Amino acid sequence: MTAQAVLAAGRRTLELEAEAVRHAAAALDDRFAGAVELLARARGRVIVSGVGKSGLIARKIAATLTSTGTPASFLHPVDSMHGDLGLVGRDDVAILLSKSGETAELFGLVASLRRREVPIVAITGMPDSTLGRAAELVLDARVSEEACPLDLAPTTSTTVALALGDALAVALLEQRGFTRDDFAALHPGGSLGRRLLLTVRDVMLPPAGVVAPTGTMRDVVIALAHARGLAIVVERADVVGVLTTGDLTRIAESTPDFLGVAACDVMTRTPRTTTPHALAAAVTGQMERWGIMAMPVLQDGGALCGVVHLHDLLRAGAL
Repeated sequence: MTAQAVLAAGRRTLELEAEAVRHAAAALDDRFAGAVELLARARGRVIVSGVGKSGLIARKIAATLTSTGTPASFLHPVDSMHGDLGLVGRDDVAILLSKSGETAELFGLVASLRRREVPIVAITGMPDSTLGRAAELVLDARVSEEACPLDLAPTTSTTVALALGDALAVALLEQRGFTRDDFAALHPGGSLGRRLLLTVRDVMLPPAGVVAPTGTMRDVVIALAHARGLAIVVERADVVGVLTTGDLTRIAESTPDFLGVAACDVMTRTPRTTTPHALAAAVTGQMERWGIMAMPVLQDGGALCGVVHLHDLLRAGAL
């Protein structure tokens, strides 16, 4: 194959799968809302199962549900017939995946789930299949064709099944009010955990470089030297402005005897500020977007309690 033919094959696959996901999104109806409600009400865990490529997608759906606050376990349907059925409790809900809905290896598990009165949500390309008829709710995962040129290897169909699983997980997350703090509690390890747990309080420095509005630029020069480039203007405990080394440079270039100029005549009024409990990663992104290197940190009541520097945030792993 030429390079152009390879690119064409890749684009065709992506376009087919993207179109299939768009079709699945348009086809969502009350059954999806019912599935979310059923999963949200479950007092036990979500059992997710499938065979072959559907089984691999089922494993990922179980992992996504678990990481977003919905306890879930993957159960291989064959292993369930050889002792692993003990994983299933009467308060559980099952999500079963099968493109055809006629996967014979699933039916032993289906029968066992029905005996235990465990409700089933089916993700299948054939809603009227044996699996579809056995399920309480069916999510339609049908596709017009696989991306495989032979229309055989599961490609488009597994993409749609995975997307529907993600849709369930995200809808459940939102319905339960799952927060960033909840996510951080479930992901304490590695750089992701650090970003989710790190707050401004962990990185900020005590307030320094404070001047009064009537203070002169001579006072500002001293404050900037002590405060790593940010002088904070405070009046009656309120932060009313800030000055940076850039402000100092501009006034020095335009005014020969600038050292006697009042801080209030040069400062940036209504400066950007943050709070101690703000997420460090979010504040880092804000500072980069705004093009600033440091921000005053204010308590909930508005009192100055510190200053946070972009370099310190980056050094602490906020991004």
